Amino acid sequence: MAIIRVDVKPALLRWARTRAGLTTGELAKAFPHLAAWERGERHPTLKQLERYAKRTHAAVGFFFLPEPPEESLPIPDFRTNRSEGVEQPSADLLDTVYLCQQRQDWYREYLELNAADQLTFVGSVRPESDRVSAANAIRSALNLDLDARARVRTWEDALALMVRNAEDLGVMVMRNGVVGNNTHRKLDRDEFRGFALSDRLAPLVFANGADSKSGQMFTLAHELVHIFADQSGVSDASPRHTDGVELERWCNAVAAELLVPLATFETVYDRRADLREETSRLARRFKVSTLVVLRRMYDAGGLTRDDFWTAYAAELERVKSVAPKSSGGDFHATEAVRVSRRFASALVASTLEGQTLYRDAFRLLGISKAETFKEFGASLGMVV
Repeated sequence: MAIIRVDVKPALLRWARTRAGLTTGELAKAFPHLAAWERGERHPTLKQLERYAKRTHAAVGFFFLPEPPEESLPIPDFRTNRSEGVEQPSADLLDTVYLCQQRQDWYREYLELNAADQLTFVGSVRPESDRVSAANAIRSALNLDLDARARVRTWEDALALMVRNAEDLGVMVMRNGVVGNNTHRKLDRDEFRGFALSDRLAPLVFANGADSKSGQMFTLAHELVHIFADQSGVSDASPRHTDGVELERWCNAVAAELLVPLATFETVYDRRADLREETSRLARRFKVSTLVVLRRMYDAGGLTRDDFWTAYAAELERVKSVAPKSSGGDFHATEAVRVSRRFASALVASTLEGQTLYRDAFRLLGISKAETFKEFGASLGMVV
């Protein structure tokens, strides 16, 4: 029986590989003829093409197009790289945004069916607002007590406190270092730190879990500012940005003020102390990253612009060399962090009540077994 091969255009094969961030060398073992495929000298069989599509995270239908599609993020892209626009988003970033949009769509419909009121804090501050007044308004709405955060033992505890308060207010907070539950698709913290999907009923923020806990704290603060300003977008939230996109500059400034009020910072900042020791001390005091502390030192006039950039660059290299520890531990606790406890509780309840199909719940949660769903529901305090 003759083997039927697919006359797929080499440009589409290269596009899928590049989009997935893979090289021909990395795929050579699974697809030994890939180089010949990309030169148009050979063609894959349909089964090979299906495997290739799965490996490169692209729909099979893409390979039957006349030319590679031009993909763009479905929300504003505020990321910057040396003050220039970032190139084509990766498949991992795109799939993460798409999945979060699907979850948001489901949750919005769920709230509408249950006649939920719109959230008045969404859009309650404007990008032209004074950063201090905006930060104070957001801190009050989130019930963020600086002394309470200072008393918690770890950054993880401080982050959990902020997440809990945001979810109590009505925001879905999702933190993940991989695409869905696929541990083979790790997110790149250098590509993006987080994003916000603003909505008057179902606002959602996502923080890249590949970042450190203290780094996630700033990202979460930054994305929450986006929600309060009713501005969706993908960010590389960083306290270093003092120029670039105006909205991002404002969100960074408000986030820094939200976490570390300058007036309070100046009362405890010892300008005569050793820079490294003082940076570490204040990071522990405010439960933020050392990078945020350096930014606040600059804002307080304790560092010149040149000194700030030098210290920031050195500290950034140190932070990057320390890989964040895997959360590991209990799957159900990790799942609740990845998908938002607020979202998960609503989805499980709706499914048990017969309003949502189990297959849809499994898809949105990334769960494939009924037993796993039952155990997850029980971990949320529900009788399944």
